[in-house]
Amino acid sequence: MSTYETNVKQLELSCMKETGGKRVAAKRVDIVSLKMVKETTLMYKDRCVRSPEDGYKIFKQFLGELDREYLVVMCLDTKNQPTAINIAHIGSLNSSIVHPREVMKVAILSNSSSIIIFHNHPSGNPVPSNEDIEVTKRLVKAGEIIGIDLMDHLIIGDDTFVSLKEKGYI
Repeated sequence: MSTYETNVKQLELSCMKETGGKRVAAKRVDIVSLKMVKETTLMYKDRCVRSPEDGYKIFKQFLGELDREYLVVMCLDTKNQPTAINIAHIGSLNSSIVHPREVMKVAILSNSSSIIIFHNHPSGNPVPSNEDIEVTKRLVKAGEIIGIDLMDHLIIGDDTFVSLKEKGYI
């Protein structure tokens, strides 16, 4: 047996574990890195978001008219300047199930101080549903834990919107 074969055999044995008289192979763990990929850019002349109306304008510029629910995350720096926009979830005609980790992932990767989330109601009626309010509350709690403020949740309808912050839910 050559030295190479002996070293390979020893390496294989060192990656085995005896459990109840059986040899079990070691678990392979992937070493990974994460990065954001810029897909395109959007010019925003006002530079910072000062009101729900400013957020609404950006959403309309970014997505326009849609036939299903989109949940969008806008990441903001400490001066409330948008740094990244991400479509966190695309739902069906009348629902969008979203988990806080999907919303906060882009905020964490872009080192955001705060976020504004938007979603549209394809029906055109921006009145918040019970699910909209519950998701907002969950996102506020998640943001408090990780240090990223949810500044607002805007629900977009036909040429109008509702701010859940203005309605007192945030």
